[in-house]
Amino acid sequence: MPKSYFFFPLLWGLLLFSAAVSLCIGAVSISPTQLIGIVCKQLGFENVFAFEEQQEIVFMIIRLPRVCLGLLIGAGLSIAGAGLQGLFRNPLADPGLIGISAGASLFAVMMIVLEIKLFQKLTGMVGMYVLSIAAFIGACLTTFLVYQISKISGKAVITTMLLAGIAINALAGAFTGLMTYLASDEQLRNITFWGLGSLGGANWDMVAVAFPLIGLSVLLMPRLAKALNILALGENQAIHLGIDLQILKRKIILLATLAVGTSVAMAGMIGFVGFVVPHIIRLWAGADHHKVLIGSAITGASILTLADAISRTIVAPAELPIGILTAFLGTPVFLWILLKNKQ
Repeated sequence: MPKSYFFFPLLWGLLLFSAAVSLCIGAVSISPTQLIGIVCKQLGFENVFAFEEQQEIVFMIIRLPRVCLGLLIGAGLSIAGAGLQGLFRNPLADPGLIGISAGASLFAVMMIVLEIKLFQKLTGMVGMYVLSIAAFIGACLTTFLVYQISKISGKAVITTMLLAGIAINALAGAFTGLMTYLASDEQLRNITFWGLGSLGGANWDMVAVAFPLIGLSVLLMPRLAKALNILALGENQAIHLGIDLQILKRKIILLATLAVGTSVAMAGMIGFVGFVVPHIIRLWAGADHHKVLIGSAITGASILTLADAISRTIVAPAELPIGILTAFLGTPVFLWILLKNKQ
């Protein structure tokens, strides 16, 4: 029986396992049977396993929204990375390559440091979500700028887009560094923690905002799998086979920006997930983008959820920023890929 037969069942099993582990472990431990009992009660079924009220409160108010947000962000970052790698036909492409993450980071840091009147008014209107709104606006603006720069005779050129992305990343990094230099000690702590990524502030309101935005990207990106498979043959062949490359580029960039911009806005900078996960899927399932895109979303959600569970327990009662953990896990994989390609 081919190994691909077990591909999706195993991935869904990993997802359920990751979510269950993340829901059970923590300062307030919840056993698997107690988890089942809490879920049954919330669904209106007969309670067959006893649990404490404190466990139910922790589950509903703290753990469950955090796990839901982690699943969404992991899926969004991974499917965006898989889509961009397919678009650029480069396995080393990353969602940050075209300035999405850099733009989000710059606008968030500007909001923290400058606290100008516009941001103060926004704070009065939307409260704690002003940082997320600023980051999402920054991601959209920088991506739009890169796309406009890459146009030659009205058509976006991939090589020019990559070069523009490098330039915008460098410029955004320079301004971010300047803002960091101007920051006070308290602002610097906020910038540092946000820049390393965390799901610690997750709540149901954040899940409600992230679900339609990231969900739209996760839902629509796999519909472009056939076009990406054809594009892998080369741009000229894709054009002859009836693929409108300009529309395809716009769709992928828009969906990737939607997923990555929302993820960075909600949880800060979380690196390597969008780069490493598509590689893991390709090693197992091959280059078919139908499997790569959907598999990346499921695996990314599982990996980020497990990483979050580790990050909040490994140095308990403190919490390790999840971006540090993903970097520790992702860097060896990145170096292994480079050495493999070199050989």
